[in-house]
Amino acid sequence: MQFTGRAEEAETQPCSALPDDPFSEAPVSPAAFIARMEQLGPWLPDDPALPPVGLAVSGGGDSLCLAWLARHWRKNLLAFVVDHGLRAESAEEARLTVQRLTAMGVPARLLTLTTLTKGPGIAERARQARYAVLARACREAGCLDLLLGHQADDQVETIRMRQEAGSGPEGLAGMGWVTALPDVRLVRPLLSVSRQALRNTLRQAGLTWVDDPSNQDTRAERVRIRYSLQVQDTRHTLWQTGVKAGAARMQQDAERAAFLARQVTLRPEGWACLGPDLPEPEILSALIRCVGGLIYPPSPAAVARLQAARQEATLAGVQLVCGQAGWFLVREVAAMAAPIPAQTGARWDNRFELWLPSAVSAEGLSIAPGGLGLERKDRGGWTARFCATLPALWREDRRVAVPHLGWCAEEGLKHARFLFQPPVSVTGSGVYGLPETRGEQHHT
Repeated sequence: MQFTGRAEEAETQPCSALPDDPFSEAPVSPAAFIARMEQLGPWLPDDPALPPVGLAVSGGGDSLCLAWLARHWRKNLLAFVVDHGLRAESAEEARLTVQRLTAMGVPARLLTLTTLTKGPGIAERARQARYAVLARACREAGCLDLLLGHQADDQVETIRMRQEAGSGPEGLAGMGWVTALPDVRLVRPLLSVSRQALRNTLRQAGLTWVDDPSNQDTRAERVRIRYSLQVQDTRHTLWQTGVKAGAARMQQDAERAAFLARQVTLRPEGWACLGPDLPEPEILSALIRCVGGLIYPPSPAAVARLQAARQEATLAGVQLVCGQAGWFLVREVAAMAAPIPAQTGARWDNRFELWLPSAVSAEGLSIAPGGLGLERKDRGGWTARFCATLPALWREDRRVAVPHLGWCAEEGLKHARFLFQPPVSVTGSGVYGLPETRGEQHHT
């Protein structure tokens, strides 16, 4: 496959503005895309001296169209192309995608995954690995925002999958237009555009893309759902389900945020202080996800049982503990991550990020749980059980610092710090509805 046509030439060709129907097949106009981006701001000025806006580009029709449209919106962009290494052709496809992006005037950086292996749960493992490497690349490049190519068909497929899994209103909201993670905003500007419209946009611009054969493999749940929706066209019904659930979710998120501000304290040590009473299961679930460093919440049924029992227990790698000051959620030591080399920027247990003084020698230094053995006077009034879950620095097999307690055995580590950064916030971090753009009477 070769790059054909130039984006500059495509600008002069007529494109229909995006209609109200998210499943229209009409090509997308750059003007309509720019109007959508105005809704999803604020954005840094389009200045090469400032950090670029990131793009996640697989090379498929959705993400490549996203790049083509974004190139009309601004110049200061940086595309990230992830080679997952699961197919023999993936390296060549990634290289070709970088070439296509460069040809359309979008700088691109190739990211290669080397740890993925085929087997059970590969789709979810690949997804998590891809997001992890993209988040790291955004941090390194200073990108505050990362644009994703999810579109309307992806959205209704997600909603149907969650319906079949028995998801509640939160899940039925589908993907948000914006999702705020600790150090990057995920933005999905194409959520109300059909898969076919994006491919028609590329065809009109004279561009070709990569088709991943795994998207036709019916062993995957999403692919089976995709085919079922083609036979029974319930896409509009599912779309409206998502719109209604999204509005309800944002209202619910606001109410929960108010409750959390009044009743719960989320501490920098990674603990949640719940007070004398346990919150409702939905809030308890969000707190467990946060304290455990989880991407997804635990089973709703399991959380409901935990809340109703009101006894100390462990769920999803998090302990529910009752103390003199009330209920607490703390990490389960046995579920914490294995030790990793200590260096500034290292992320451990999917929750803590390390900062080390520049003069510190990282030779033989690792991050691991604090463990037991700290004297009472060094625990800052906290129990040994809690302090065992703190991130600590170890040199070889000797604990040398527990920064949250201000304890250190090496003077150079006195100013080392761990920042608590769970992957998903407790309160709602997504935008599921959009304001009208000035002069525009439809979403897209």
